[in-house]
Amino acid sequence: MEIYKDLNNPDNQQFEKLLNSQLSKVNIEEGKIIEGKVNKITEKYVFLHVDGLKSEPVLDINELKTMGLNEKIKIGEKISVLLEKLEDKMGEVVVSASKAQKIKGWDKLVEAYEKKEPIMGKITSKCKGGCIVEHIETGSLMFLPGSQISDKPLKDISHLMNEPQKFALIKLDKVRGNACVSRREIISSFKKEDKAKIIDKYKVGDIIKGAEVKGYSTFGCFFNVNGELDVLVHLQEISYSRVNHPDEVFNIGEKHDLKVISVDKEKLQVGCSVKQMSPDPFEHIQNYELNKVYKVKVSKIMDFGAFCELEPGLTTLLHSSELSWTKKNVSAKKMFKVGDEIDCIITEIDKEKRRVAISHRLTLENPFEVFKKKYPVGSIVSGEVINKNEYSLFVKVEDINLDTFLHCNDLTYLNNGEEELSKYKKGDKIQVKVLEIRIEEQKIRVGYKQTQKDPLDWFADKKKNQTITVKIISTDNKGLTVRPEGCEMDFIIKKSQIAINTADARPSRFTGGEKIDCAISEIDLDKRKISLSMKLLEEIEKREALDKYGSEGSGKNLPFSSLSEDLKKKEKKK
Repeated sequence: MEIYKDLNNPDNQQFEKLLNSQLSKVNIEEGKIIEGKVNKITEKYVFLHVDGLKSEPVLDINELKTMGLNEKIKIGEKISVLLEKLEDKMGEVVVSASKAQKIKGWDKLVEAYEKKEPIMGKITSKCKGGCIVEHIETGSLMFLPGSQISDKPLKDISHLMNEPQKFALIKLDKVRGNACVSRREIISSFKKEDKAKIIDKYKVGDIIKGAEVKGYSTFGCFFNVNGELDVLVHLQEISYSRVNHPDEVFNIGEKHDLKVISVDKEKLQVGCSVKQMSPDPFEHIQNYELNKVYKVKVSKIMDFGAFCELEPGLTTLLHSSELSWTKKNVSAKKMFKVGDEIDCIITEIDKEKRRVAISHRLTLENPFEVFKKKYPVGSIVSGEVINKNEYSLFVKVEDINLDTFLHCNDLTYLNNGEEELSKYKKGDKIQVKVLEIRIEEQKIRVGYKQTQKDPLDWFADKKKNQTITVKIISTDNKGLTVRPEGCEMDFIIKKSQIAINTADARPSRFTGGEKIDCAISEIDLDKRKISLSMKLLEEIEKREALDKYGSEGSGKNLPFSSLSEDLKKKEKKK
């Protein structure tokens, strides 16, 4: 060992040069992947020989077990390791086979990603949000999102586990060393290739026989052709008539012939048309006349009406509002079935919008006109209460199938129409008077009170300021409730209208059943407005007394009540 002490010795300098030259040949450098030859295998360790290293690198057998290489490693075979340190604190070389494998694997992944090449892997386990995929060549682990497992939802993926298959690299994070793969892209690419071959079969103008309706959308209908291709028929290509939604014309599972009108090889799409399978019926729409009756064929029944054919290819909507005069919400299903031929009147022809409107009810006699002829305004008719709401009754006339409207204000002449309404129920028989017939609005208004004597007729021969006798029904703080003798209607004398003097204007002065005189302060029979006043009567009597026995100046200081009593006494003496 003394030879190494003298570094200036020419022999020692020659040895150093020789050693450095050997190290440079094997490119020994920390952080590099080097090849080592298995020299010895024990229960715990694998010893390697690397040219240029002063000591043998040692691998833990457990590391090789984790990598699945412990049974494959034999003496004399080479293995790749990462040289982490040329010399640690103990003077030993530190290497790692797993880290070398990871680096090599990552390099291969980067290369495949840049070249957009698929890689071979197998799904080894499930995890949150997807699965773990092992790169078969390097053992690198990658993440497979749940959305990228297949091109359609899969409830069970057990058949895919541990099966070697292709994956597409869709994301690499070089900083974190993470890789994300997709099985879905591989499937789609294969399908894309197959679809391109299928689309090559079609050209514009081709006729497709027996395409099956598979689904709807707001913009069109999807058909399947021979189980190999889905094509779209746009909403505008369904019919020459206006169509709001494909389900108005087609049912799932139906088969129709289609005409190819477009082929897009880049987007792999084929556009088709149903309406172009027949001539445009609007070319001879002039053959049809407005307000004329035509036979139409019911082709499809919907909740909102029925689609009817004027002729093959010319379909129009018979809306539910045009089915009946009287039944506003009637269902076409209750009146017709597919294939029925019915009478309809054309009510509108719009060539620009390619729209034809028809009506079935206009072919029937208008029941409102029949009603008007049979029961003009003022007629008394018998009916049955068929419905009621918060403010009205609906009365069905017995011999004509029409519903009439009876407002609660037309139930009674008294001011308690809503209270009166509560006395009626469905099924009640009632006689009513026809008050109004509006044919265009399809509305008939009737009244019950109009069949009874009007209590206000009692005032027909009465005038303003006229004195009448009333009976007090009840009293409260607001005034007196009174009823004129011979009248069946009650009226209110307000507190302010009881007396001239405020001290005398007390409702408590009076009792129920008492008869008093008052004057009519307001009378308007057209507006049904009657007002009564005791105060007015006092004022009238005061004026009469002053006119007969004195002047305004001489009598103004006398209490009116005293003057009135004295005048009455004088009249009795005479």
